[in-house]
Amino acid sequence: MKRSASASWSSSGRSRAVIPARFQGVDRSLPVWVAAALVLLFLMALPLGWLAWVSVSSEGGPTLTHYRKVLADPALQKALWNTVVLAFWVGLASIAVGAPLAWLTARTDVPGKALIRGLVMASFVTPPFLGAFAWVMLAGPNAGLLNKLWRSLTGAEDALVNIFSMPGLVFVVTIYTFPYVYIMLANTLALIASDLEEAAAILGAGRLSVALTVTLPLVLPALVSGFILAVLQAIALFGSPAILALPAGFHTITTQIWSFFHFPPKTEMAAAFSIPLLLATALLLLVQKKLLGRRGYAAVGGKGGQRRTIPLGAWRYPALAGCLAVMACAIFLPYGILAKAAFSRAWAQPLTWDNLTLANFSFTFFEYSATQAAILNTLELGVMTACVGAALVTLLAYITQRRLVLGHQVVAFLALAPVVIPGVVLAVALFLA
Repeated sequence: MKRSASASWSSSGRSRAVIPARFQGVDRSLPVWVAAALVLLFLMALPLGWLAWVSVSSEGGPTLTHYRKVLADPALQKALWNTVVLAFWVGLASIAVGAPLAWLTARTDVPGKALIRGLVMASFVTPPFLGAFAWVMLAGPNAGLLNKLWRSLTGAEDALVNIFSMPGLVFVVTIYTFPYVYIMLANTLALIASDLEEAAAILGAGRLSVALTVTLPLVLPALVSGFILAVLQAIALFGSPAILALPAGFHTITTQIWSFFHFPPKTEMAAAFSIPLLLATALLLLVQKKLLGRRGYAAVGGKGGQRRTIPLGAWRYPALAGCLAVMACAIFLPYGILAKAAFSRAWAQPLTWDNLTLANFSFTFFEYSATQAAILNTLELGVMTACVGAALVTLLAYITQRRLVLGHQVVAFLALAPVVIPGVVLAVALFLA
């Protein structure tokens, strides 16, 4: 025991001897927290500050000239209006599609619930630009498969649908945005005890009255949040508008910002045009907080509160058909036409033995060097982003929750800032910085 105590004393003594007296009692982990906060400050505050400065900069000093040009240009005004129209209708359409699907899978006995949920998740993870590309092959006015089928069946000369239009763009964005509404509503509906609805029914309320006075107030926070998320997604999208809106001859905010970087680049105009988009997304989240922040929603039930399944009776299979019709637009038809094109010599022709080939895969993966470089770049980007992002967010979360540095509230704000900053705006800010 004496030898152990002596060794322990010697070891601790050596440790104290290594640390200079002026650093004793100082938290040696503090530089790690400060460094993580400075990295976030560099990644977020510097680009956004530079974006704001460039939007008002000129040779003669700060000016609002760039904003006047942006707001007075009829073409830019049209791009702003197109974005508002797109976002509004995508939000409404996402609720119209996502809410019934969520109710059917969470509260009713519709067959194939697990299949429907899996297909919704497949729609959620499908890149919208990929869906837009597939729908060009499906509903293009000239060579689109659906329009060719329509002409062959009816003998009509005009196309049935034209995907290169605002309704076409709204449709494509919606079928890959409604999962935001679906996920929020399905999770909320699954937690509502049926006792509340049954009590209202016992007191004489009809189904519509129960839905409006009991169910709707309980799911309203999720409904509003899903709508706002769908609107934000529509505002910030670039791929789908680039594929569908530009050939149709109109811009949205994101495609208009991209056009400012054509030669000669107009960086000041791009910065000035990015600020309204940034403010719009921040305003939407502020509205969400104001609408829901002061309201309390709670389902208070007894120990025996249960969630009973609503029988659909004869409507079970028509409801399933409706769900599968939505999934056909989001998954079956797009992936089907992409697979057909991948195995065809000429994608617009029928998939016969003469038209069947594997040459597309051979050329793409083994002969076309850009594909191999793109795959490596994607893997490198994904792995590095995941590793660096996970490490940084772990440190930042610890800093903000433990309040380890001065100004931890600012750190928390900057950490959440990318949620409200559209990707194209952050790209412009990083480019300028």
